[in-house]
Amino acid sequence: MAVETRDRIIEAADLLFYQHGFEATSFADIASAVGISRGNFYHHFKTKDDILDSVINRRLANTEQMLDRWEVTGSDPAERIRSFIHILIVNGEKIRKFGCPVGTLSSELAKLNHAAKSDAAALFTLFRSWLRRQFERLGFGDRSDELAMHILGRSQGVATLANAFDDDGFLHHEVDLMCAWLDDQIAGLTTTNNSIRE
Repeated sequence: MAVETRDRIIEAADLLFYQHGFEATSFADIASAVGISRGNFYHHFKTKDDILDSVINRRLANTEQMLDRWEVTGSDPAERIRSFIHILIVNGEKIRKFGCPVGTLSSELAKLNHAAKSDAAALFTLFRSWLRRQFERLGFGDRSDELAMHILGRSQGVATLANAFDDDGFLHHEVDLMCAWLDDQIAGLTTTNNSIRE
């Protein structure tokens, strides 16, 4: 029962931090969302920073599971990268309302100069490393990290503007452009490799 309550607290805090921000979310908000007293709440977490650590760890675990699924379901690295791009559409409604959960938390913690900002950035590092491996598998070699950062940065820009303008059409159009960019990169690599062989 205690583990279940703790998990419910982390899940509720994760959602509230995403929808309202870390700073704006109080112990009382989380306790109310879970339906427990503040005293019971303190039995599980002594500080808000303890909850934040658990939320970041939950997001890391969920992201790792998602990336593992893409490894299994994606037939090749290009399809896996497209899965990353299409997460903007899959989560489009939430992104338009609240922004990217990774980007908004990282940005807020940076503004607060919070000790956990580097922990939150680990979510970006997870995506960056995974994307770099996909580009390496496609044969991009030394350019793989640069391409991973490009697509990661572009996706963050799209999420920020889709949130600012609440514009689903923009989001879909940008996803199409990102997929076309990926196709162009792969076509350019194929052309370069064919020229080298000749």
